[in-house]
Amino acid sequence: MLVHQILKSKSSQGVLTVESTALVSQAAEILAKNKIGSVVVSDDGGKSAAGILSERDIVRELAANGSGCLTKPVSAYMTRDLVTTTSQASVQEVLSQMTEGRFRHMPIVEDGVMIGLVTLGDLVKAQLSELAMEKQALEGMIMGH
Repeated sequence: MLVHQILKSKSSQGVLTVESTALVSQAAEILAKNKIGSVVVSDDGGKSAAGILSERDIVRELAANGSGCLTKPVSAYMTRDLVTTTSQASVQEVLSQMTEGRFRHMPIVEDGVMIGLVTLGDLVKAQLSELAMEKQALEGMIMGH
């Protein structure tokens, strides 16, 4: 299965973004309101990703430096060196990259433009669906249908 198939099946095609000057508290509100684990940082309206800020980033800063981090810009804590992929990447490739890099969200970029975001959950769901279809096909072959 390829990433573009996952993007088609997602209920929301858009990627939630914040500007790098937004406060961490504003980003946290977006995460909580939308029940998501990360927000892409983009200063051009979502065309490109300057970074990503995850709930883990916020919790790590809260633990290290207290609530003062909530009044700082997301640019202070975002991950800048993003790993991205294309819509033609396989689910297995992306799962491997996420596992090795120990992250759960990956922007999808085509021709320099961000077109979506996949999560570890999206990829696992796709894998499970594919395995279920394979199981059904094998059972059908065994039963002679």
